[in-house]
Amino acid sequence: MRPSEPRRRVPGPGRARAATGARTPATRPATRRPAPARKPHTIRLGSPRPRLRLVSVGLTLVMLAFVVRLLQVQAVDASSYSAKASENRFASYTLAAERGEITDRKGVALATSVDAYDITADPKMFTPQESKAPDAPEQAAALLAPILGKDAKELTGRLKTKNTRYVVLARRQTPQVWNQIKDLKRVFADKAAADRKNNGPGANVLAGVFNENSSKRVYPGGDLAAGILGYVNAEGKGGGGLESSLDKKLAGKDGELTYAQSGGRRVPTAGSSEKPAVPGDDIELTIDRDIQWAAQSAITEQVEKSGADRGYVIVQDTRTGEVLAMANAPGFDPNDLTKARSTAMGNAALQDVYEPGSTAKVMSMAAVLEEKKATADTHVEVPNRLHRGDRLFKDDVDHPTWYLTLNGVLAKSSNIGTILATGQLGPTQPEANKVLHSYLTRFGIGAPSGLNYPGESRGILAKPEDWSTSQQYTIPFGQGLSLNAMQATSVYSTIANGGVRIEPTLVRGTKGPDGRFTPAPAPGKHRVVSEETARTLSTMLESVVDDQEGTGTKARIPGYRVGGKTGTSNRVDPATGRYKGYTASFAGFAPADNPRVTVYCAIQNPTKGSYFGGQICGPIYKRVMEFALKTLQVAPTGTAPAGLPVTFEPGTQPAR
Repeated sequence: MRPSEPRRRVPGPGRARAATGARTPATRPATRRPAPARKPHTIRLGSPRPRLRLVSVGLTLVMLAFVVRLLQVQAVDASSYSAKASENRFASYTLAAERGEITDRKGVALATSVDAYDITADPKMFTPQESKAPDAPEQAAALLAPILGKDAKELTGRLKTKNTRYVVLARRQTPQVWNQIKDLKRVFADKAAADRKNNGPGANVLAGVFNENSSKRVYPGGDLAAGILGYVNAEGKGGGGLESSLDKKLAGKDGELTYAQSGGRRVPTAGSSEKPAVPGDDIELTIDRDIQWAAQSAITEQVEKSGADRGYVIVQDTRTGEVLAMANAPGFDPNDLTKARSTAMGNAALQDVYEPGSTAKVMSMAAVLEEKKATADTHVEVPNRLHRGDRLFKDDVDHPTWYLTLNGVLAKSSNIGTILATGQLGPTQPEANKVLHSYLTRFGIGAPSGLNYPGESRGILAKPEDWSTSQQYTIPFGQGLSLNAMQATSVYSTIANGGVRIEPTLVRGTKGPDGRFTPAPAPGKHRVVSEETARTLSTMLESVVDDQEGTGTKARIPGYRVGGKTGTSNRVDPATGRYKGYTASFAGFAPADNPRVTVYCAIQNPTKGSYFGGQICGPIYKRVMEFALKTLQVAPTGTAPAGLPVTFEPGTQPAR
């Protein structure tokens, strides 16, 4: 191509056809417009402002909700939430006061307390939410039941208790028991911690088990003096005897400990508050442990030997009224009440009432002497039978007419002679009844003994106008009225004390937490008969033991003058209310010339061997009295018995 030549345009196909003139304009088809070129699709982003506004509004609402909630928690409901937090964080437990000791007169412990634990639990900590275990109560109960000696179902029920954060699973458990539980708690706590490290739930079914310091009552002598002491029940309160009547003094005042906890464990750095417990008072009794042991051993052996229902021995200081021993058989061991018989758990010496029989004749003789209706040597002609009222009376043995002095009536324990003597107390029998009744009440019959012992019986003594026809004549020799063993003992202590009755006492005093001893109030006293009458009766009672005609010869004690009286009475069966069997008894004091100790013994319903009081209770009296005199270092008697006459020759006159 030459540069000077213009560039030739090369026609396209359409143009070529037009140049050749193949078709005329009339026949040329319509030309087709090419389609417009397509514009490419463009993605445009929306404005971010609406979205930012929406997010901002949402965050604002969330923050507003937090602010409102925060204001509610910290301002509006701050106190209630604080209380709930404290409730969950702090635990309060009772600090049990140490129970006071009960000792004998020499300070030897008869009842004391040792360290123990109450096993407790927080039921809330056994819920699935707190324990992380759906069956935490069942698991915990299965673990604790064999250790505590409890039924697993019972423990499960306690651990499921609602609306409380405190239940007691077992009381007064030994330190060994708590150590076993503590070891289990440690094992489960370690397992829970390891489980949480592995992102597990960390269940701990024993986290809610705790202990509280407590004490366990222990009786070092076992059954020794159990009838006096009583026992402490499952709640730690006195359930009988002096443990019950003196419970407030012995118990002291519980304290309280409040501390922070977490996961069932105490937080040592969170502080605590404590109200200390105040220990109970120690009680010192009048009982002498050694004399109590001698009395209890003697009566237990004789009750078993005689096949009797029960028996009792009481030893009393005649000068002070202090009870030196009060023994019951059978007894019980307050250390293990599961083996105790319910009929033996009281104090039968104070709670049983029975007809005393001939031991009551001393009161009849006291009335006759004090009213000056007779003297010790007054002659009494005693027939074999005596008709009075609607009955025919007799003595315990058939005999020809006895010619007895009043002293002999007492020595031979004649029922007929006693009826004849007391008939002289008034011009008529009703008036004589009133006089005798007044003396019986002065001796304390039908009234509390003064011990204030729980469950003590007053005895039964009807008003004289209510005495039946037969009672008018049976009461003088001890049938038709009832008393307890303490009342019977007190009668003889009154004679031994020169006619002055001193209310018996069991408590010498108390010792407070500060160690200061407070003596018990002085017992009440009043004169029953004159000193002369008491001295005469003492001499007459010597004839019962010393004279061969007497019924109490088995009670003799070499070296000592002894005054006493036997008793054998018909016994009312408590089950039927009818007479069945006998009550055998013996009462007396020594030395008779300068009395120091009274001993009374009674045995109910002896079924083997003899049932006479002089035969089975006389030896008990001798054994216990000998031991008491030696223990108290009472010197032997230096004079011989008076030897009052027992009988008289018919036709002779009594000496003046």
